[in-house]
Amino acid sequence: MTETAETTATATATATTEQQLTDKVAASFDGAKDERFREVMQALVRHAHAFVRETRLTEEEWNTAIEFLTAVGHITTDTRQEFVLLSDVLGISMLTVAVNEPGLDEGTESTVLGPFFVQDSPGIELGGDIAGGATGEPSWVSGMVTDTDGAPVAGARIEVWEADEDGMYDVQYDSGELAGRAHLFTDAEGRYRFWGLTPTPYPIPDDGPVGRLLDHAGRSPMRAPHLHFMVTAPGFRRLVTHIFVAGDPGLDTDSVFGVKESLAYRFDRHEAGVPAPDGRRPPGTWTSATFDIVLRREVGGPATPPATHPSVLDDSAEAAV
Repeated sequence: MTETAETTATATATATTEQQLTDKVAASFDGAKDERFREVMQALVRHAHAFVRETRLTEEEWNTAIEFLTAVGHITTDTRQEFVLLSDVLGISMLTVAVNEPGLDEGTESTVLGPFFVQDSPGIELGGDIAGGATGEPSWVSGMVTDTDGAPVAGARIEVWEADEDGMYDVQYDSGELAGRAHLFTDAEGRYRFWGLTPTPYPIPDDGPVGRLLDHAGRSPMRAPHLHFMVTAPGFRRLVTHIFVAGDPGLDTDSVFGVKESLAYRFDRHEAGVPAPDGRRPPGTWTSATFDIVLRREVGGPATPPATHPSVLDDSAEAAV
């Protein structure tokens, strides 16, 4: 046998052995009681094994990966979800959003939840202030919630949260006080309004393993300035989205790939003393933005899709986990 033929035979035998292992591991899930669990786990095995074969992953590299994931777990707390950050910077969070986005219609587009949503935000009245002590330039945000036919959605719950002018969320401070977040409900005409802060760019937490990964890759941790929304109403799909500041240079380099063109909105700046829509005259500059939200009606499924982060699970969902 020639050297070339011997090399080919060895490669074929190796590939056969590797494929047999993959098939055996995948088959080990054949008896799973839940069909969807079996489908997902077998696909995971096939794709993970294919990754190892494609890259010819070394044992040292795999051990490094395990150490990295272990570090991600160690730094994760009730107020810092490093696994969500990892999912975000790898684009998996946005891909999951894209896969689960209903077909092209008039509904407002979704984007990533992010790691900083918390349950039990304070409630405010229409026209109230979500800042709660968070610092930044005031911003008047208003709009209307409708269905895809243009009918107003009264009583829709709107959760909003954002970073302060230093790029920090309330849960990143040691005080434990909630700020820069609240919830409110639309009126009988589907309208809402509140005072918040003009969004500013900020880095995702980069002092942990995900930050080291970005640094090693030569990638920026910066997020484009945005304001988070989660909108729910009976009979409608839950909407998780942001609005971004139109024209900001960071829109094209958002570290979690969360920007969509349809979610970029103008934040018009006004001089100090110019009266706001509620009659208030802020002593400094302030901005205003209008964000009309279109919800999709729920068809043949749960009104609220499965949460991607434990903090968005309600008590009944937690009990089922």
